[in-house]
Amino acid sequence: MFLLLPFNSLVVNLLGISITVLFTLLLVFIIVPAIFGVSFGIRKVYMKTLLKIFQWATLRIERGAKEKNHPLYKPYVNGIIAKEPTSLEEEIKEIRRSGSGKALDTPEFELSDIFYFCRKGIETIMDDEVTKRFSAEELESWNLLSRTNYNFHYISLRLTVLWGLGVLIRYCFLLPLRIALAFTGISLLVTGTTVVGYLPNGRCKDFLSKHVHLMCYRICVRALTAIITYHDRENRPRNGGICVANHTSPIDVIILASDGYYAMVGQIHGGLMGVIQRAMVKACPHVWFERSEVKDRHLVARRLTEHVQDKSKLPILIFPEGTCINNTSVMMFKKGSFEIGATVYPVAIKYDPQFGDAFWNSSKYGMVTYLLRMMTSWAIVCSVWYLPPMTRQPEEDAVQFANRVKSAIARQGGLVDLLWDGGLKREKVKDAFKEEQQKLYSKMIVGSHEDRSRS
Repeated sequence: MFLLLPFNSLVVNLLGISITVLFTLLLVFIIVPAIFGVSFGIRKVYMKTLLKIFQWATLRIERGAKEKNHPLYKPYVNGIIAKEPTSLEEEIKEIRRSGSGKALDTPEFELSDIFYFCRKGIETIMDDEVTKRFSAEELESWNLLSRTNYNFHYISLRLTVLWGLGVLIRYCFLLPLRIALAFTGISLLVTGTTVVGYLPNGRCKDFLSKHVHLMCYRICVRALTAIITYHDRENRPRNGGICVANHTSPIDVIILASDGYYAMVGQIHGGLMGVIQRAMVKACPHVWFERSEVKDRHLVARRLTEHVQDKSKLPILIFPEGTCINNTSVMMFKKGSFEIGATVYPVAIKYDPQFGDAFWNSSKYGMVTYLLRMMTSWAIVCSVWYLPPMTRQPEEDAVQFANRVKSAIARQGGLVDLLWDGGLKREKVKDAFKEEQQKLYSKMIVGSHEDRSRS
């Protein structure tokens, strides 16, 4: 037993040295650069190296599949059914012309009109443009994550060894490192904002609060090995305005907050999230609501209006979709934040799924499972575009203004602009949507009848 003591002492010393070296590297290469907002370029070299490995792995899996006559899965990037943007009236007119030969101004109902609604129903079943926005993108290439491509199966020993090595790196090295960084960032956020909160209101408090928030969010960004490219930073949101962005993931908040200073809006939570919220609001005027208050639209609108009318207060960060979409589209913006009358600063966020899927499917994964998937991905790579500020025109209502902002974000981010409500993720289609189609068809028939009567 005594002979083992020197060996045990050696192991303890080596473990202590390893931990010291690890925390020294974290401090020098990650935490300190995050405090000053600088980068040594290590993450970009890491990204370029990964791209070369992914290219080789994809070519190898395609060649191996060809040698073994395995069919390769090819995702439908543009959907299953090719659709052209045409109106109900135009399509029914075409059906009547090719069928009965009667003109559209015939006031009577035509049996052939049924084919339009049947075809639309079948197209929706086969290629539902709503529900497919709530599932992860399928990649054409393989990024050594088995959860991102159906082509993952045994091809060669080298490819399998490479995949296994990737698992060890992600789970045994990157995951502990990222957890340590996330714990550091959150701890500093709670401690720093609590201390700053005791200072008297003034420039010193605002300065310290801003830099504490930026520092902690930048550390949390590095906990995800996030590589972010910001475009048109001269358009960043200013005080007294509202920043609206498309929503893919809960980390959208830290992606934006690591480059700017925002007032958050949200519901008060309990547990760890509640501790963070209470600490943050001491140092910065965030807008938190009780659960009962969230349902009161007028109360929410009044609180937001009071905030933006004070030009000394930070811009509010809002995600008007109300739910996460899978990085391919932008869905309907809720009109509430566009009724206030403040200047709106649109922001488009687009993630690169090659390195890791940032989309949170909240119907399938809980927050802990989602964060585990994020922290065991290779990296989070995204681009952020700050668009020029927009204001509501005199002839616009809130819905039209929201749609104009949404279209600008979709166009800049290369996303599909959809009119559907993201709430359809958990709810059935509202009767109003069905009634709208019925009214269009009824108006077409009745309108033709009235025109004919006048003639």
